[in-house]
Amino acid sequence: MYKDILLPYDFGNSFNNVPDQLVKLTDNSEDAKITIFNVIPESEMVDNVKYQGKHFKEIIGDKEEKLKPFLAELEERGLNYTTRFSKGRVTNELLKEINENNYEVVVMSNRRSKREMKHVLGHVTHKVAKRVNTPVLIIK
Repeated sequence: MYKDILLPYDFGNSFNNVPDQLVKLTDNSEDAKITIFNVIPESEMVDNVKYQGKHFKEIIGDKEEKLKPFLAELEERGLNYTTRFSKGRVTNELLKEINENNYEVVVMSNRRSKREMKHVLGHVTHKVAKRVNTPVLIIK
């Protein structure tokens, strides 16, 4: 079904349902490629450098370690993926990534899935869905 999927990964969100949805979206095609994209916010970069002496490459190493269980689930399902990291303002970097590449769909996990929350979508999810021409699938 979809051959080129962008998955903005946020370590604060739950991605429990995402692997199964990706299987449906790719229709188990070997040609399908999922790009897992994580933006390290400027504030996190500053804190890591200032308090832990870690720079971008070291922070990426930590993030890759945290990402391993999720990647194992994708491998278990036979999904092809690549991981990419960027630093800066999350919304701006996501919009840049989407606009500079030809993704067929952007798959986002929604943090704000509780009923008592005022807004249905999180800030970044809302901004991305509002500002891109690429279809955005939001998974609860």
